[in-house]
Amino acid sequence: MIARLNALPARIPPDPVALMLRLFPAAVFWQSGRTKVDGLTIRDSTWFLFEHEYALPLIPSDWAAVMATVAEHLLPVLLVLGLLTRLSAMGLVAMTAVIQIFVYPGAWVTHGLWAATLLAVAVHGPGRWSLDHLLRLEARVR
Repeated sequence: MIARLNALPARIPPDPVALMLRLFPAAVFWQSGRTKVDGLTIRDSTWFLFEHEYALPLIPSDWAAVMATVAEHLLPVLLVLGLLTRLSAMGLVAMTAVIQIFVYPGAWVTHGLWAATLLAVAVHGPGRWSLDHLLRLEARVR
């Protein structure tokens, strides 16, 4: 009986799961990106935060502000569309690692959830409900 119960989740179709794995972390990063801009302009508060609270070693704060703002807008859109999905997911994993190591090291549970979800996308791919699949950019879909 336990074996039969354990087999039930394997019957869940993988494509809606892959879509959820793409959508939910994309929403987190998109919402963060939206707080950094006013229209097409980076907010003064964003420049201030990157200079003081989000300051990174080796990267000037103005570069970091622009790179993070662009990444938080571009990579979530690519994830939602399922276009260049694995690369987009890995870009957000890298961003998550930077946030964890240099900005908010105490938030490891949240960052771990983001990283685990994004790594699942990078490892397993976007699923069939994606432009990668439609455009045959995926060698195979698991």
